[in-house]
Amino acid sequence: MTTISDDSDLPIEVDDDDDANFSASPALSTASLGSSVLRYEFKHGRRYHADHMGNYPFPNDEPEQNRLDMIHHVFYRLLNDRLFLAPIDPNGKRILDIGTGTGIWAIQMGDEYPGIEQIIGNEISPIQPMWVPPNVDFVIEDVEKEWMEQQPYDYIHCRYMAGSIRDWPRLIQQCYDNLKPGGWLELLESVNVLYSEDGSLRYDSHMVRMMDGLKEASERTRQTMDPAPHFRMWVSNAGFREVQQVKFKLPIGSWPRNTRLKECGTPMRVNFVDGVEAFTAALFTDILGWSMEDVVELNAGVRRESLQNDMHPIFDVYVVMAQKPL
Repeated sequence: MTTISDDSDLPIEVDDDDDANFSASPALSTASLGSSVLRYEFKHGRRYHADHMGNYPFPNDEPEQNRLDMIHHVFYRLLNDRLFLAPIDPNGKRILDIGTGTGIWAIQMGDEYPGIEQIIGNEISPIQPMWVPPNVDFVIEDVEKEWMEQQPYDYIHCRYMAGSIRDWPRLIQQCYDNLKPGGWLELLESVNVLYSEDGSLRYDSHMVRMMDGLKEASERTRQTMDPAPHFRMWVSNAGFREVQQVKFKLPIGSWPRNTRLKECGTPMRVNFVDGVEAFTAALFTDILGWSMEDVVELNAGVRRESLQNDMHPIFDVYVVMAQKPL
């Protein structure tokens, strides 16, 4: 097992001159893919995917699509403007993107690598655009059901699926079984435990309480919110070799002095300010039994803390790459 180190052991320097006054909202939109799978559920003032399509507990409406596209750009900058870290040449390859969401990763891959044979984006909600590169296709299905693939893949990409998968070891085993010998699996996920390096994030803060509640609700539904620490073990148990892990620090807020981390942290602040309602609406009321008043109070506290530049919260992000033996 090989571990690739990044600069993640170095503390993030705080920009003392950063402007605490902040107001932003993503301005992205996504055209929906025509499909017969459009029996959406509306609750808590948001639109959710059809119940029969899978277990995803978060909305799939336009504000959520905007948020997912924004998170894509966060990860792209966090990885130093890279779409993947696996040691592959994607040209001529057959690729699967698990939980493709709006399809933005698959579309950018298809644009940047026109020599890719095919990219298939798998998703339970038909929210992908109609106009895509010729080597990109989307399928609507639940990835946790038995795969019925006709051809194996050269590379499988899975990102930002915490809280959405009930049986990660089985999913990873299906990835292994549907990869060509020598093929690669790449998993990207944040360790969903907020911390600060300077003690500025209090253990009783609204942001920490929200993350703790999300993890508790997800455990009750058997869809862990924190799979990242187990990725290396699961891929090794499935039979993968050449396992590599890279860790990145992902700040929340525009407080880092480093330009790239500031560019990552600023939309992450938007993610908490504009996205907190999507995080808490269903899980805190339907699963944890919170009253709407308590949820509204928590959300307000999360928004307030996210805008405070004297708090410096950080997520660790793991990228795990593993190769199926030749």
